[in-house]
Amino acid sequence: MDGVPESHSGWTFLTNHARVLAAVADNPHARIRDIAARCRLTDRAVQKIIVDLEQDGYLSHTREGRGNTYRIDPSRTLRHPAEAGIGLTVASLLSMLVQDEAQRSGQPDATGVMTAP
Repeated sequence: MDGVPESHSGWTFLTNHARVLAAVADNPHARIRDIAARCRLTDRAVQKIIVDLEQDGYLSHTREGRGNTYRIDPSRTLRHPAEAGIGLTVASLLSMLVQDEAQRSGQPDATGVMTAP
């Protein structure tokens, strides 16, 4: 079926919620279908994840024309007791993911240094 991501079996290090949050952080104006393609999820799965993130205050959106602009609350503490107990926030999670993405794509990191692809 066209548009449906390739299935994956086994475990992964990041949850789909973390992947969606990182995609929104990268592009707050992204459409559901673009987030889904980037995260290799279905549109419906991304919609549900966005609802989850909004219900718990990690994400909010405003309607702009036919699209949405998302806003992440970087000060929110992560939900799992192991991370929440040490005060790990959304901002710290996203900083790790953004740094990793920059390193993989050969983009400059936060200090402006180019990284190898």
